[in-house]
Amino acid sequence: MLRVAVLLSALCALTYGCPKIISRSEWGARKVTCLKPMKTPVRYVIIHHTARPHCVVKSKCVEQMKAFQNTHSKKWCDIIFSFLVGEDGNVYEGRGWNKVGSHTAGMDDKSIGISVMGNFLKRNPNAAALKAVQDLIKCGVSKGYIRKDYILKGHRNVVSTTCPGNSFYSLITKWPRFNAKA
Repeated sequence: MLRVAVLLSALCALTYGCPKIISRSEWGARKVTCLKPMKTPVRYVIIHHTARPHCVVKSKCVEQMKAFQNTHSKKWCDIIFSFLVGEDGNVYEGRGWNKVGSHTAGMDDKSIGISVMGNFLKRNPNAAALKAVQDLIKCGVSKGYIRKDYILKGHRNVVSTTCPGNSFYSLITKWPRFNAKA
C-alpha cells in the first residue's frame, strides 16, 4: 500500500506539477474515523505557521507530524491543518484535500489550511518551503480542489492571532490572489 501511495504521489507531481506530498501512510499517521468530508473546490486558502521549531530534513519533519497528531488529537480529533510544509521542501498531508480541517474557526469547511513548520515572526520560510506552498496551491487549483478565483489569506485575517508570523505575513501579502478583507 505504501508503494502505491508513493507512485500516486509521483504521478500527481508529473501530471499536475504538484510538489512532493508525503502521504499520511508515508509519515506514519494513525488512522482516524472522526473526519468529515469537505465539498470542493474551496474558495479560500489560509496560510499558517506552527510557531514551533522548523525542520529541514524529512526525518525531523516526520517527527513533528507525529507530535502534531498526538497534540491536536486531544482537542480536535486529528491534525488541524490540511497540509504542513517543511523547510525540507516537502508537503506533508494532514487532513488533505477532501476533509474539513480545524485550522480557522468559521472557515474550516470552505478553505484549505496550509501551515509551514516553524516560527516566522522574524524570518521567512526558506526558498524550498515557499516554493512548495506556492506549488501546492497551483496543484490544488489544477486538480479542482481549490477554485481558480480563490482568495489567499493569512490566519490573522480571520482570527485574532500573530499567525503566520509577522515576517511571513508581510511576504504573503505580495502573493497573487491575497486579499485581507474579502
